[in-house]
Amino acid sequence: MDERAFIKKLNRGSRSALDQAIERYTPYVSAVILRALAGRACREDVEELCADVFVALWTHAGEIDPDQGVRPWLAAVARNRAIDWLRRQRPAAPIPEDAPDPAPGPEELAQRRERSARLWAAVDALGEPDRTLFVRYYYEEDKLKTIAAELGLSQTAAKQRLFRGRKALRAALKGVETP
Repeated sequence: MDERAFIKKLNRGSRSALDQAIERYTPYVSAVILRALAGRACREDVEELCADVFVALWTHAGEIDPDQGVRPWLAAVARNRAIDWLRRQRPAAPIPEDAPDPAPGPEELAQRRERSARLWAAVDALGEPDRTLFVRYYYEEDKLKTIAAELGLSQTAAKQRLFRGRKALRAALKGVETP
């Protein structure tokens, strides 16, 4: 049977034409798949991919150009199925030992919120001008010289207040009262 008549039979849904295609082209399709997989699959995987190619032939027979023939179409489908299989089989990249921990869980998030609330409560308890000094220096990252000048403090006095404030915050966060 010539190629054009064979393709027409496939287009009409002839089961015998599909059986003929399987018998005639299985070695060819297997060779294309094996070459694309380059030894990275077992025999069962190659057989499964081969079967997928012939299922595609059955369902997409109308897409085959009678002037081109069945072989090029089968080769393209076989190669694409093999490449898709390789993509699915790609192992996950190992996680480096120095990689950051994954996103925190609900318990850790709750603990962070609680620590943050305690910290802000301790900063609010500092009183003025220490509270403003702390917020602008550590949170807003303003320059100490600028903050001190705006608060009417010397730079040395501002440093001393930051030191005492850190000490008070440390004690407040440990649950120890400052003297």
